[in-house]
Amino acid sequence: MNLTLKKLGVLSLGKVMGCIYGLFGLIFGAIFSLVSVVGGVGMMASQQGGDETWAMFFGVGAIIILPLLYGVLGFLSGLLTALIYNVCAGFMGGLEVEVDGIPAAPASAAMGSTDRL
Repeated sequence: MNLTLKKLGVLSLGKVMGCIYGLFGLIFGAIFSLVSVVGGVGMMASQQGGDETWAMFFGVGAIIILPLLYGVLGFLSGLLTALIYNVCAGFMGGLEVEVDGIPAAPASAAMGSTDRL
């Protein structure tokens, strides 16, 4: 069965992309934090006289800053993507999606019943 996606909810896509990108930011922030803290500890252990305090502080800050930054940018890019898609779909007719396994509407829905699930 083919369906056509004619419009995206702008705020809906923004929220979903903000959440997804926020999770990516959390993953990248955790990796960055781990590398920075290990590097700072390594500099302290070798006593090279580097500024290991800044490296460790920057690494721990990344686990807070990156998810927030990625989440906000993901939200904004989701809004922009949905707006652009809606304009283009108005001209081009939308995106065709092939789906399988959608059950047929019950007879009560076909007769105009107002029952909701």
